[in-house]
Amino acid sequence: MIPFCISWFIWISMHQLALYQMGLNWFEALTDSLVSNSLLIYVSMLMFTIFRFYLPRTNNVLNLFIWIILLTTGWFFASDKLLDLIYKNNAHYQSLVNNTWPIRFAIGFLINGCISLVGYAYFNWQERAETEKKKTEAEQLSKEAELYKLRQQLQPHFLFNALNSINALIGARPAEAREMVQQLSDFLRTTLRKEEQQWIKLEDEIHSLQLYLDIEKVRFGHRLSTQLELDTDAWKMQLPALLLQPLVENAIKFGLYDTTEDSRIYLLAKAEAGQLVITVENPFDPSTAAAQKGTGFGLSSVQRRLYLMFGRNDLLQTTVKENIFSTTVIIPQPIVSDVSTNV
Repeated sequence: MIPFCISWFIWISMHQLALYQMGLNWFEALTDSLVSNSLLIYVSMLMFTIFRFYLPRTNNVLNLFIWIILLTTGWFFASDKLLDLIYKNNAHYQSLVNNTWPIRFAIGFLINGCISLVGYAYFNWQERAETEKKKTEAEQLSKEAELYKLRQQLQPHFLFNALNSINALIGARPAEAREMVQQLSDFLRTTLRKEEQQWIKLEDEIHSLQLYLDIEKVRFGHRLSTQLELDTDAWKMQLPALLLQPLVENAIKFGLYDTTEDSRIYLLAKAEAGQLVITVENPFDPSTAAAQKGTGFGLSSVQRRLYLMFGRNDLLQTTVKENIFSTTVIIPQPIVSDVSTNV
């Protein structure tokens, strides 16, 4: 607003000086400049108001040109009639005005044209920015909805497996079935508290994971053993809530389902270059080709969540070495201010 006012002040002063040099006295030159440019300012504000509510499309630029001509013509006749009433008895002024009208009209057209183009460019940019903002918000809402859906899918997936195991234990080992029901209750209560959290500390996620592993150990007994190795630097780092469970569940599924041998699930978490790196390893029987199937719902859901959050497809990697299947997840750390609002 201030540059706009300064620009008009400079132009009014230049207009007055030009008229004075052409033969008018200072008062006549000032009156002419103020009247003409006051109406010109009104026309420019009118153009800005029009653009605020109606912006011509690119293929209708001819309409913009016509508007500029019509408004400039209206300004020219309005200022001419008003100045004619003020100086109707001043022959010298009337003679000067009659000789300079083409220049007046041309200057008015150029000024209106420049102001209109600036207004058109500004409101066109503003409209594009608003459209882009709405598009970004819609994409963000879509991502959040998909992330929520993925998290919701994990609970029934795990719950069905746990209920099937409880059903199998009720007749043969009722005490273990009751224990598993209690553990399942504790696990679900913990995960429900985290449902609204986007990020949590690794130590909190490990606590939930331990509840899950306790349930699985009731299912598989001595066949399942686990080893967790956590770097001191990684202990306080952040990761998306409920990310570890599908990784470990995948390792248990493909490490125990196709074999009758004991299985040890190994989890390593460490800090590397400011990122949290988690590796989950499980043995498998090469003769069953289970490792080739080890990228089912669990890993695909994790990979999709990481892509939605970071826009990268390289954050989850799987490798096979002899009879060991490894899954490695790289988790870039969030901005501290963002974490504080979610944790």
